[in-house]
Amino acid sequence: MESSNNFTQDLSRCLETLKNGGVILYPTDTIWGLGCDATNEKAVKRIYNIKKRSDEKSMLVLLDNPNKIPSYINEMPEIAWDLIELTEKPLTIIYSNAKNLAKNLIAQDGSVGIRISEDEFNQKLIQRFKKPIVSTSANISGEKSPQNFSEISQEIIDSVDYIVEWKQNDLTQMLSSSIIKLGLGGEVQIIRE
Repeated sequence: MESSNNFTQDLSRCLETLKNGGVILYPTDTIWGLGCDATNEKAVKRIYNIKKRSDEKSMLVLLDNPNKIPSYINEMPEIAWDLIELTEKPLTIIYSNAKNLAKNLIAQDGSVGIRISEDEFNQKLIQRFKKPIVSTSANISGEKSPQNFSEISQEIIDSVDYIVEWKQNDLTQMLSSSIIKLGLGGEVQIIRE
């Protein structure tokens, strides 16, 4: 069992890194992710560079509470509240008309993917940071997503500013979230089950 001291220390260091525009490597409610301040364009650009990924492929953001979603999109489709409440596994919802986020994080069609993380570490980090955090798989674009810390490449490890110690020894095989896209009229498109 990892100590709560690691947990608290990781939280403080992640906060400091995020506030300074840095990139963190951290466990989420799904797979390990690369993260940064979702409102900081330079930090977002660094993640695209680390992943060797085109910035035309948008990344999702994590929030700790569904009530914060309307701060980052123009209109919350009514069905989204039900989907968030009823889902039993991590669910990323792509919403139209994103706002108040780094411009290079928003897809060309103006949409953004948002997931409410139920993970204790993510919850506390986002609450204390008071902003959404980018979450994208900790791998070079096109390579297999790591299902636990032991599968993350040295290249990724060497390219971030802070690596969370919490859950590094957890070898549970984690999976990516389901992704659905919501239209303003309530249309639902399943992107990944």
